[in-house]
Amino acid sequence: MPMLSSFYGIVIKMYFKQKEHNPPHIHAIYGDYLGVIDINNCALINGDLPDKAFSLVKEWINIHKTELLYIWNTQNFSKLPPLE
Repeated sequence: MPMLSSFYGIVIKMYFKQKEHNPPHIHAIYGDYLGVIDINNCALINGDLPDKAFSLVKEWINIHKTELLYIWNTQNFSKLPPLE
């Protein structure tokens, strides 16, 4: 699973498989926590993240939503800037 970005101890990844299921989503890993987050509405689909980490991930998704959906739809991998 390629890494798209990393910030504040949070690693953002996305699967690149044709059979990957919808809705478009990313995987956020923070220590022992793993959250699967919908790109379109920033909802937690599966797993769990501490509130602060989840807030940071939602902020990052909102900044990079267009790029994330492009990556999901084309599977053209590219790294994205971290949250600053």
